[in-house]
Amino acid sequence: VHDLIFWRDVKKTGFVFGTTLVMLLSLAAFSVISVISYLILALLSVTISFRVYKSVIQAVQKSEEGHPFKAYLDVDITLSSEAFHNYVNAAMVHINRALKLIIRLFLVEDLVDSLKLAVFMWLMTYVGAVFNGITLLILAELLIFSVPIVYEKYKTQIDHYVGIARDQTKSIVEKIQAKLPGIAKK
Repeated sequence: VHDLIFWRDVKKTGFVFGTTLVMLLSLAAFSVISVISYLILALLSVTISFRVYKSVIQAVQKSEEGHPFKAYLDVDITLSSEAFHNYVNAAMVHINRALKLIIRLFLVEDLVDSLKLAVFMWLMTYVGAVFNGITLLILAELLIFSVPIVYEKYKTQIDHYVGIARDQTKSIVEKIQAKLPGIAKK
């Protein structure tokens, strides 16, 4: 993943970036059912065309190469019960942890944590009013594939300006803390 995000292999990263971006843009324009149907139709068009092409070539050349996808048809893709149980057990650890967290937050075990969730969800209502979920995914993908490489290229300049911003923010927070009684300085 690290090599993909930092564009170490440009062809591979370009393929992943382009494919996922086209998928997300397609989902923004069409329904999920339509996108899945078009993808399956495209895949079938390619495989059927290739199969017919190979059959015609074999008939013209009078060769007996057999089915062009024979190697793939013979691959065993079954999932063993042991592998399935391992995946389920690994997922159950995360699911149980998430369920405990949800119960803890919604049944207000810790008031501060529940209030943090409430404020975050309230802020997310404003984000949701401005952006669609697919739009956020598209923006996230663009940021994931652009920010790391830009930062890697301009690290010194970015760190300099982030340091200036951090110093300014720290100065403002200190002034506010000095003027407001009861705010503990950390």
